[in-house]
Amino acid sequence: MLGHRARKRFGQNFLADAHYVERIVEAVAPRPGDNLVEIGPGLGALTHRLIERATRITAIEIDRDLAARLRATYGPGKLVLHEADALAFDYATLGDELRVVGNLPYNISSPLLFHLAGFDRKLRDIHVMLQREVVMRMAAAPGSPEYGRLSVMLQAKFAVTRLFIIPPGAFQPVPKVDSALVRLVPLGATRPAIADERLFAQVVAAAFGQRRKTLRNALAALCDAEAMRAVGVDPGARGETLSVDDFVRLANALNSR
Repeated sequence: MLGHRARKRFGQNFLADAHYVERIVEAVAPRPGDNLVEIGPGLGALTHRLIERATRITAIEIDRDLAARLRATYGPGKLVLHEADALAFDYATLGDELRVVGNLPYNISSPLLFHLAGFDRKLRDIHVMLQREVVMRMAAAPGSPEYGRLSVMLQAKFAVTRLFIIPPGAFQPVPKVDSALVRLVPLGATRPAIADERLFAQVVAAAFGQRRKTLRNALAALCDAEAMRAVGVDPGARGETLSVDDFVRLANALNSR
């Protein structure tokens, strides 16, 4: 892999198949002037094509060796490189209308998505490669086995679309699972009005903490059955049956109390 040994601690599996690079670039459809941000550019397979299409991009890379290679390949007029942890990075410093692209390490995918969701008002869209099972959970509908905390928290802020599957052989080293490309577009004006983001997150986490529990039991520390019925939520139901709007109504009612 061009003289670089993939580091397990960074969850490195580099995209290496030119066919899938092109499919991803076509899905993103970069244009000159776009505020493109690549997370984890790695060996630069996507980076090169994104720069060709957008003329200049920003990238965030935690691996010092890879960052050095990227700097040696691209000047600051083509690539603005931040040697940093994407999980702790302040994306607000990069301006507005951010278009985030990346092959996200499986070991930090959910925390990184939650972190990015905190900047949804700064984002135009997100296109990321993730483990297929994670993408299925992100896009899942209420009542399905995959529907859970990740589904609700992301769908409260984004329209989530699974685009296509990427097989293990497209990466080096080869992972043991399929990946998928997913698109997230901020809901903007149609985003549900959440009165208290922290309380909303607390309600959602409690509802899915033990999936077999009814809401009456799962949310006992936060509210009683009467409060649930008041907003049209059945205390005998399980969290996986509630829509995003149901969770918003319940959390907002608790906040007003």
